[in-house]
Amino acid sequence: MGSQIAVPLWVVIIVAVLAALAVIDRILMPSVRWALRRRANRAIDELNTRLKLRIQPFKLTKRQVLIDRLVFDPEVLHAADEYAREAGVPREVAMEKVKRYAQEIVPSFSAYAYFRVGTRIARSISQMLYRVRIGYRNDDALARVDPGSSVIFVINHRSNMDYVLVTYVAATSSALSYAVGEWAQVWGLRGLIRSMGAYFISRDSREGLYRKVLARYVHMATSAGVTQAIFPEGGLSRDGRLRPPKFGLLSYMVAGFDPLGARDVVFVPVAVNYDRVLEDRMLTSAANTEPGKKPVFGFNARVFASHVFRHIGMAIRGEWHRFGYTCVSFGEPVSLRKHVADANIDFRLLAPEARHAETEKLGNRLMQAVGRVVPALPVSLVSTAVLEAGDNPLSLLDIKQRVSSLIGVLEAQGTYVHIPRADRDYAIAVGLRMLTLRHLVLEEEDGNYRANPDELILLKYYANAIAHLFENTAAPAPTGDAALIAATR
Repeated sequence: MGSQIAVPLWVVIIVAVLAALAVIDRILMPSVRWALRRRANRAIDELNTRLKLRIQPFKLTKRQVLIDRLVFDPEVLHAADEYAREAGVPREVAMEKVKRYAQEIVPSFSAYAYFRVGTRIARSISQMLYRVRIGYRNDDALARVDPGSSVIFVINHRSNMDYVLVTYVAATSSALSYAVGEWAQVWGLRGLIRSMGAYFISRDSREGLYRKVLARYVHMATSAGVTQAIFPEGGLSRDGRLRPPKFGLLSYMVAGFDPLGARDVVFVPVAVNYDRVLEDRMLTSAANTEPGKKPVFGFNARVFASHVFRHIGMAIRGEWHRFGYTCVSFGEPVSLRKHVADANIDFRLLAPEARHAETEKLGNRLMQAVGRVVPALPVSLVSTAVLEAGDNPLSLLDIKQRVSSLIGVLEAQGTYVHIPRADRDYAIAVGLRMLTLRHLVLEEEDGNYRANPDELILLKYYANAIAHLFENTAAPAPTGDAALIAATR
């Protein structure tokens, strides 16, 4: 009754492989995914017990879910309909644009990538290049912030190292979500940055549809309590001074704020300063750019490689020094709920012109708060003293007297001045050594010092970092105002 069917061996192998894959996909993989997800959730719960600002569920939501929420947001859909009507294209074309923009913007946060990879890399790079110090911490004020608030760190922008440095310094507080520009759209780097919770923006895009998609994502993240970090200046300072703020991201954060809602928005001013900015020559070269033209910052692989190998050679010979000190200070938090109550406004009810004006007031207030906590470092202090002397040569004693006078002015107004080892003479020696090694200050045969006339732009760049701290004083130097004086070791 029975009969035999001959089946080729290769068919049997294919069927066996497909059966094995089906077993793995339907039985084993769900169990493995469940176990991994359970372990990851436990790790995040444990991590949240140590962080001052908890990782919010929004940040842990699957990226595709966030993309779908953004694409089908009612305001985004309305903007897509308007774009299709104005551009004369089918609605499907507008929606494809929306999906592409959403995929470009929305990050995919990984706690493992952030805390096990990103922060460790940030710490290693920061400590390798600089002596990292914390200036004014303001721990008591930060502790009073409601844990349910959306906390936004507002940072001055001195260097691309700012991202690395602040990530390292804030690693014990929270996982920061940055807005990053086109510089991060590099193969190999893009995935890591996105997995650390950063969202990509096109700063030059003026298209209304793109701006609406970006605005709604920022609003969603802020409403959900995601801890973020923004650079209001919109770009690196090219002369060392604080730049006027831009209000794009800030306007997205405050436009839909409900003063009576459950969640406040709290802005924390953060100020960064460096004894040496890695990109200083590239940035100051913009001073030679013709008015009206955008400076072009090209990457020269040969020049970059020559610098790297030169520093490696110096390290082998024992001649290499870290690039001095870098310091981060935290200012007094600014509650948006209190701000709108004091101003008696509601951003949601304001006309566009009035909303822009109020956003500008808030942005200027935040930048002033950042300026007040900019730390004064040795290089900035010595640069200021040497420039104030003009063409007159200075002895070491003259420099010490001038820098001590500057420190006295800053101390009197409560500015944080970093004095390494609590020794002013050592601090001045460190700043002077940094400047003479780079030939920004020349040491003459008689032992006197003077500014190198060929490097005045760069010397002013470092003096300008604290210039605003003297603006309301009678000190014979570039000027401003800040936070707390302390000598830290």
